[in-house]
Amino acid sequence: MAQGFADKFGAGDLAYWIGLWHDLGKSNPEFQDYLAACQNNERHEKIPHAIWGAFLAYQLLRHNTEGDRWKEIALTIAGHHGRIDQPGSMSQRLEELTQANHLIFQHIVKYAKRLFSLPKITLPELTRTQRELFIRMVFSTLVDADHLNTEKHFNETQYILRQKRQRIGHLRDRFIVNQLELMRSVDSVSVVNRVRKEVYELCDKAAAGKRGIYRMTVPTGGGKTRSGLAFALRHAVENKMDRIIFAIPYTSIIDQTAKEYKKILGAEAVLEHHSQVSIPADESQNAANLALRLAIENWETPLIVTTTVQLFESLFSNKPGKVRKLHNISRSVIVIDEVQTLPSELLTPTLDVLRDLVERYGVSVVLCTATQPVFEESQYLKPFQGLEVHEIVPKEEYQALFRKLERVKYYREKEPISWQALANELSKENQVMVVLNTRKDALSLIDSLSDDKKDVFHLSTLLCGIHRKLILREVKRRLKIGLPVCLISTQVIEAGVDIDFPVVYRAIGPLDRIVQAAGRCNREGKLPQDQPGRVIIFEPSEGRAPKGPYKTGIEKAKLLLMPPCDIAELHNPELYRIYFEKLFADVDTDKKKIQSHREVLDYPIVDSEYRLIEQNTVPVLINCESATKRLKEWKYHPCRRTWQRLQPLLVNMFDYEVQKLKAEGWLEPITEGFYLSFGMYDRLKGLVPAINDPSDLIQ
Repeated sequence: MAQGFADKFGAGDLAYWIGLWHDLGKSNPEFQDYLAACQNNERHEKIPHAIWGAFLAYQLLRHNTEGDRWKEIALTIAGHHGRIDQPGSMSQRLEELTQANHLIFQHIVKYAKRLFSLPKITLPELTRTQRELFIRMVFSTLVDADHLNTEKHFNETQYILRQKRQRIGHLRDRFIVNQLELMRSVDSVSVVNRVRKEVYELCDKAAAGKRGIYRMTVPTGGGKTRSGLAFALRHAVENKMDRIIFAIPYTSIIDQTAKEYKKILGAEAVLEHHSQVSIPADESQNAANLALRLAIENWETPLIVTTTVQLFESLFSNKPGKVRKLHNISRSVIVIDEVQTLPSELLTPTLDVLRDLVERYGVSVVLCTATQPVFEESQYLKPFQGLEVHEIVPKEEYQALFRKLERVKYYREKEPISWQALANELSKENQVMVVLNTRKDALSLIDSLSDDKKDVFHLSTLLCGIHRKLILREVKRRLKIGLPVCLISTQVIEAGVDIDFPVVYRAIGPLDRIVQAAGRCNREGKLPQDQPGRVIIFEPSEGRAPKGPYKTGIEKAKLLLMPPCDIAELHNPELYRIYFEKLFADVDTDKKKIQSHREVLDYPIVDSEYRLIEQNTVPVLINCESATKRLKEWKYHPCRRTWQRLQPLLVNMFDYEVQKLKAEGWLEPITEGFYLSFGMYDRLKGLVPAINDPSDLIQ
């Protein structure tokens, strides 16, 4: 299995021997006794097996002319149930085993002598950071093969069903049929729909190109969700690629995007992947731990809709649960939606890995947004310098599209405004949305509104997925029939959410966030041309901005919007190239020195330092009747299907918040890194204790 997975990126022979030597570690008679005890539900001391295949590789290869190559084999085998270790620590562990376990080693060598011959390790010439990713990718083939082999033993029916997954070509056929139906039904006269048709045709044309890096610059409301899918499907078929991965910054867009793609392609073709439960980092073979391991996603579905957190933190992780899926990224189309939201302090390692995926793993990357940073032209971002980036929508074309879709007028409040004064202004509007920088600010504004909050709605990651869907549905219903509605939201609303308000208030934020919020105003262009949507930019006198690059972005936005700058320049896409270059100049794009840690294969440090969200987050299940039923199903049969049913009822909280609330009796642990809440969920505000999130990005 491992060989088949790794063949896609030229490492099949290496992965074969890693899989074989992994199995050799189980020849220890004590481990065989342990397996028999587990099978008979008898108590037995845990016996490790992962270390022995690694030990064999270390002993046989470290004295060869290419002695350093033991790392490719030993690090992967030893870490497949726990984590990939740092080579120095691993070497010390293996040295300590030499004297104390001589008899076990001799027993394993006896089995090893039955093999054909020692492997000839021939590996590609790689830079140090390329080698770091290469080992992680090979590691993923071992982890996935190990898990699938276990699944075949314990649940052969589920394993067989996996083999019947659909192919990309079939999905494109379905898409074409759906597109023809759509074209017959939509109003082809409206400016918005004409622009969307033009974007679609440009995407379809560009998709015939070779694998590489593409940029898709489309104004908000220009239909990039559907057109991006059109590009990815045709591009995958033309280049014989296996799957498509849509990486999206906010779960609110994931809910919407996955729903649309399932409607077009069928629910079975699309995997919606948010959080996942933590897996114990040990080699226990008991039924509960085995079931948890089998519940980990491996992204074998042809179309994945996931978060940027899930994608990128997995690419820098050393944990089997996150890394298992990585080999399935090879030969895929990765569409990064709202690419400007990638943390600027992590851009150097992020872009370096994206370039490596394109050049060595047969990947195409699509950078999507209305507010494009031009990475390859920046003097501050070395990994993309010299790269050819293909424009899906040529520069002259997208500038014309932006002019056609000017549907709002921007205004700037001259003085900072209090929550109460803002609440008074909002009370005069029939239908209005306010976008704030933090969840805490959103709750403060809600508290300042009148006691009668029947027309007030709130949207943030304090709410579980099901609740967010219901709120969006009700808000859209009210907008459509003219009922009063006031939506208080964090940034989760402003990138890609299909909603259309006549008036939007946006707290001063990074320039790109302001424009994304404006994309929710007069989105369908239905207001009279002489009365466009109104976007009011204001500065809260009582609010506070998140620290770091987000705050730097706010300061850059303030400078660019100061007189004599015409605020109408926010309609000009070239303004964002200037903005991002100024931002990159003031930010260390490898603040955590991750590239240096990668060069010495320090996997634990890379894993801990590469965080799109600074603190660790853990899933918390809200307490309701539906959650109780689904939790019971998951406890009885923990697998991917039952975990996916729990996902819409989860809210992610910081680990330190969880520990505090757990001590106060508000949370109960279900399993390691997974909790059930008690009495904290408010229908308007959500999981109210969790209010310290600076970015609203979640796993």
